[in-house]
Amino acid sequence: MNIMKGNRFLTFFALSAVVLAMASCRSAREVVYMQDSYIEDIQKITNFQDIKIKPGDMLSIFVSHKEEKLAALFNPQGSTPSGASTSLGQRLSGYTVDMEGNIDFPIVGRIKVAGLTRSELSTLIRNKLDEDGLLKGAVVTVAYQNFNISVLGEVNHPGKFTVESDRVSLLDALAMAGDLTIYGRRDSVMVIRENEGQRQVMFNNLLSKDVLNSPSFYLQQNDVVYVKPNRIKAQQSGINQNNNVGVWLSAASLLTTVMMLIFK
Repeated sequence: MNIMKGNRFLTFFALSAVVLAMASCRSAREVVYMQDSYIEDIQKITNFQDIKIKPGDMLSIFVSHKEEKLAALFNPQGSTPSGASTSLGQRLSGYTVDMEGNIDFPIVGRIKVAGLTRSELSTLIRNKLDEDGLLKGAVVTVAYQNFNISVLGEVNHPGKFTVESDRVSLLDALAMAGDLTIYGRRDSVMVIRENEGQRQVMFNNLLSKDVLNSPSFYLQQNDVVYVKPNRIKAQQSGINQNNNVGVWLSAASLLTTVMMLIFK
């Protein structure tokens, strides 16, 4: 009799180990990024595009020259070069791109800037100053004042973030927001983008390395990233984020059933 009971206990613990292992594997498949990547898996970057200036963008344009008084004629009062700290008053002295894609530049007049990169606009202004005999050999620095991205949903620190670089990826944005919570869906991360009067919604599967080739992997100004809650969070919104309760409840339920069958 004792031998039979001992065998039942061994069977119970063996099944327990199998159930917990299955639950652990299932959890890993749901949270590990780019699971199909391999060692030395090298991919050529083909989906990165330089950020283009759009209507509504706020630009900081600073002209510098050995003749500081002449250069000052082309700089809004209180403006500073890119990289220097700016107050609210200094930020307001920048240039807002109008809905037709133009800015009004001192002395030069209206300039079409929409569709250009920062580097292209810098070259354009420098050439205009040189060709018109206004200021030869000037250095023109262009920077965004309102390059922001928003990250919402199942992340640890949702919010709106200011980006210093023109090159920011979806993973960079999630890192700024403290990564996904355990309840965030990694297979369907949404990027909402507005461009030329149109709104586009794109989905990214972080579980696959194919996300690296997504057209929304590299973000643009004012993109919104939204991480949807998974099924467990949607059903049990009050669950403590530090415990994957859904998995453990399922495992406990299965173990209870097994125990009843063994000791019946």
